[in-house]
Order: sequence, then C-alpha cells, then structure tokens
Amino acid sequence: MDVPVAERLERSEIEYMTDRMRAIEERQGNPMGIEIRFFGEAVAFYSREMPWPQFNTVKGIGLQEEPHLTEIIDFYRSRDRNPHMELTPFKSEPTLLKSLAGHGFFQSSFHSTLYAVCAEEDRTYEFPKRSLHKELLQKEVLQIKEIHLDQFDDYATVHCLGTGLPISGKQHVADNNRILHGRQGWKYYVAYVNNEPVGSAASYIKGDTASLTFAATLPSYRNRGIQSLLIERRMNDAVQAGCSLIVGQATYLSSSFRNMQRAGMQLGYTRSTWSSLEPLNGLL
Repeated sequence: MDVPVAERLERSEIEYMTDRMRAIEERQGNPMGIEIRFFGEAVAFYSREMPWPQFNTVKGIGLQEEPHLTEIIDFYRSRDRNPHMELTPFKSEPTLLKSLAGHGFFQSSFHSTLYAVCAEEDRTYEFPKRSLHKELLQKEVLQIKEIHLDQFDDYATVHCLGTGLPISGKQHVADNNRILHGRQGWKYYVAYVNNEPVGSAASYIKGDTASLTFAATLPSYRNRGIQSLLIERRMNDAVQAGCSLIVGQATYLSSSFRNMQRAGMQLGYTRSTWSSLEPLNGLL
C-alpha cells in the first residue's frame, strides 16, 4: 500500500465522522453541544454532552499542524475537556511527536484501519468461503435488515447493551442516529434472531469509498457469526453502490479486527492515539 491509498483511508474516517457530527449539530438547539473546528488539514471534534474520546478527538493532524497545537489544546481546555490526538504512521514525524510530548501528551493506545479493494472494471468483490458463519445459527431464524425510521429503538438497545453503555441512555443513542436515516450516504442495519434484535451496524458511502462504522452485538450472541454477516452485508451493499474501496476501523487483533480479516479485508495501518498526561475533571 502506498501513501495515496493510506491518505484515502484516513480521509474516509474523517469524512464519515464529520458528516455524523454535523448531523448531530443540526438537531434543533444543538442539544449535544457539537462543535467542529479546522486547524490546517486537521479536524477537531467536540461535544459538550458526550465526553467520550470518540466525540472529542482530533483527526488528520500532521507536521504542518504542529504550529497549531497550542490553539487546538486551548480550544478543548476552554471547554473543560482534554483532547485526543489521532496520528497515522505516515504523518508521525519526530518533530510533531516531540512537540506533543512537550505539551504534556503521551501515546495512550493504537487503533487499526483495514480495507478491501473491489475490482475497478466490474465493481465485484469475492468473499473468502471461510468468512461465512450461517451454520452457527442454523437452529434459529436470522434476518439482517436495513432498518426504517421507526426501528432505531432496536438499534439503540443493541448499541447500549453491546458496548456497555447504560440502557438509560438508549433514547440519546436513538436520537443521535435516527437523524442520519435518509441522510445521503448512511445505512443502518440490525440483525434479528427469532425477531429479537441482537446485532447492529452502520455504513457511510461517499463517492467510491464505503466506511464500515459503529457495530455492536449483544454479549449473549457473540462468537456466533453475527458481525461477520453484518460486515458482509455492508460490503455487498457497498459493491452494489459502485464503491471501489471499503474501509473499517478496529482495535488491533480484536474480534472486530479478525471478523474484517475473515471477510477478506487487510491491514492498512495502525494509528496511534495521544492523550493528555493530566486528567481534567476526571476525564482523560
């Protein structure tokens, strides 16, 4: 893989996150307190009501943004929040890394980006036979549906229970995702076993690139092939939509990472996350 392809992978993640945050910001009164700022080619995302790292992070930062570091940090600190800086390997220049350390940041984690390329001439993609797990559910009725507006309660239930969020926050999850229904590029899916929602996933298509995003499975239904089938459904839909590149993110060697590999996706790169050494109101 060369740098132009790596740049496409990074851009796909920035594009889906920007569109998602814009949609939440456009809710009446902006109840989640969303702000998006641009510093050179880097994009800073902030949410007043969602303090979790994925909603308060900087993507696309490189050496040319190094002079903006103080401004970026002040943007978050003035809002009582510590930012997370996400760096891809091809932008991790020593000067930038030293500057981050000098501002009190340390490398706190890694996250991998995987991708698959579809044939340019006929937009086809062949799944490895070993990626199918339908036999694991042969005694139950499995359906994977692209959901309608009135089914986001099912999506939110799986999202909360599958990611460890309190079920009391289900309405917020439903509202923040329901706004993407019908928005250009977005598709939401729920896997049902015997008519009960057990898995969820989403995808975002822009141009000829599809991003696989936000997947979860109920704990009692893990290791049964649910996510593999959701990945394949989204990849099939992306191919049918004319995509030549499919991108996904996962923790390195996690179950999600292995599921993407089983579907034929390969590792593009593993980016690093840099966090503040000093906690701010208990938040890192």
